[in-house]
Amino acid sequence: MLLRKALESTVLAGLAPARRGKVRDVYDLGDSLLIVSTDRVSAFDVVLSPGIPDKGKILNQLSNFWFGEFPDVENHLIETDAGRFPPALGAHRELLAGRAVVVKKCAVVPFECVARGYLAGSGYKDYVRTGSVCGIPLPPGLREADRLPEPIFTPATKAETGHDENVSFEVLSNALGRERAAELRDRTLSLFTRVRAACEAKGILLADSKIEFGELDGRLVWIDEAFTPDSSRFWPAESYRPGSSPASLDKQFIRDWLEASGWNKTPPAPTLPPDVVEGTRERYFSAFRKITGREPEV
Repeated sequence: MLLRKALESTVLAGLAPARRGKVRDVYDLGDSLLIVSTDRVSAFDVVLSPGIPDKGKILNQLSNFWFGEFPDVENHLIETDAGRFPPALGAHRELLAGRAVVVKKCAVVPFECVARGYLAGSGYKDYVRTGSVCGIPLPPGLREADRLPEPIFTPATKAETGHDENVSFEVLSNALGRERAAELRDRTLSLFTRVRAACEAKGILLADSKIEFGELDGRLVWIDEAFTPDSSRFWPAESYRPGSSPASLDKQFIRDWLEASGWNKTPPAPTLPPDVVEGTRERYFSAFRKITGREPEV
């Protein structure tokens, strides 16, 4: 199968240059922001090459799906339909369709809010070393991919470049105040629990996910991406077996290839081969179809 070329960056004439994150290009529209989900892909906090064709559209549309599923939780969306974007974006509607949103300007909370429902990834490595995950003690004898007695909240620093680092709830409280930290924890675990139940009804296990929030007029607002294969671990329930890393419908496919390559996790990263690019794309599409019950607009 010949894949179309990945959109790895954007330059929108008439707008100030974008602020580029690991995956997204963000344009300041004055009283709002335009967020464009590119096809860039990162792993171990390093942007890889090449990108994954249509990945940005999957991330954007799946996020919009989840924001729409929980209207009781305030989110940052203003407009998702490129046909209704501000007139200044009219010349770019074809490029932006399906992969961009106009959002409220929020002050980004400088921590990632991570919820874990299963023992996987860095959490499992931490547990093997210490019997805890991010300082939270867990029962002895757990295996890789075991379901935790209840979901746990493990915040992390938010780094534009370099590595995010797990921190304790106390560090979060000292930085933001105990009341705000508790609100972030409670909202994260509530969203995770609700989305986990929705995924299980579709035959998918939500192992963990990072959720991001901003502040607007003193309120917490759900921002950025929402329960995507970039920010979450999705495991097909039918093939789930604890005791080893399960088959996944997310970025773990890339991480596994990078681990096997012998890469030392510092730039530059090895170039992704075509079969890894295509396999990753197929997993993202599969996750979208299973969760939403429809095809993405690509």
